Amino acid sequence: MSLLDLGTDLLRRVDPETAHRAAVRGLALLPGASSAKPDPILATGLAGLQLPSPVGLAAGLDKDGEAIGGLGRLGFGFVECGSVTPRPQEGNPKPRLFRLSEDGAVINRMGFNNRGLEAFAARLSRRPLGVIVGANLGANKDTEDKAADYVAGLKRLAGLADYFTVNVSSPNTPGLRALQGREALDDLLGRVAEARGPQPVFLKIAPDLTADEIGLIVEAALAWGIDGLIVSNTTLERPAELTSPQRAESGGLSGAPLKPIARRALAAAVEAAQGRLPLISAGGIDSGQEALTRLGMGASAVQLYSALVYAGPGLVRRINADLAKRLRAEGFASVAEAVGTAC
Repeated sequence: MSLLDLGTDLLRRVDPETAHRAAVRGLALLPGASSAKPDPILATGLAGLQLPSPVGLAAGLDKDGEAIGGLGRLGFGFVECGSVTPRPQEGNPKPRLFRLSEDGAVINRMGFNNRGLEAFAARLSRRPLGVIVGANLGANKDTEDKAADYVAGLKRLAGLADYFTVNVSSPNTPGLRALQGREALDDLLGRVAEARGPQPVFLKIAPDLTADEIGLIVEAALAWGIDGLIVSNTTLERPAELTSPQRAESGGLSGAPLKPIARRALAAAVEAAQGRLPLISAGGIDSGQEALTRLGMGASAVQLYSALVYAGPGLVRRINADLAKRLRAEGFASVAEAVGTAC
């Protein structure tokens, strides 16, 4: 067992939020991104970004951009930080983060706790080279014009991140998911289109939408020049097979039980997009096989987070190695060749 994995085992013995904070601080102490690159077969393009691996970190772990170098050393092809809101906010009352160990799952109702745009921008301005970094943008809980908060994030972080994600799918900020409706989405994306710079902009959606709703979002994204969709965020569903005593906690569910729900949302997005819009699949990614499955379904890249809680930081390199092996075994010469082959 490596020191990192030993640390993960110890952290699982303490309160989840305390463990989360300790993990970020520990990663922040690691030196900058390693010169060791993933297997060359994993290199791929996404909306103009050149990724060393299609396996990325989902937002939520490093909310304030504190541990970019350490996260880069784990083997991620790209690292998404945030969500960040214009003004600092404490988030929801504690406890707000729960391990469902029996289910390999997590429930969170953090509520966009972060130190705000200024602190985030300062860290991105000093970020290490060699890591592709995304900024996941959110809105303050008490902001009435939430679209204005996304515009503020785009403008303040212009040139500091490699890509941006407009997160309208967190279940823990009142009114946020309403931005996924077509009228509100057109207003939001129109203002984003006016404020954005040359970096790619992705839209992160919820997994609890119907296929028709996802279809409307795809068309809105295409109409306003959004560069891709992240499908998807945590779910409000509570699958019947959950056994943990924590299963009734409110908030977004992630981890292993999200896998079929995320696959369902991805399938709907693939059907609606018809190859016109790159898709990033998130939710329940925990192995090279699952990463390959999502690529075959039509995703161009994947993101994970909750699986690290149970499998430890060594998981990223294991997924990279397994995915590379499986790509070759299937006769693919690149990640791009595998995308959509199971459709």
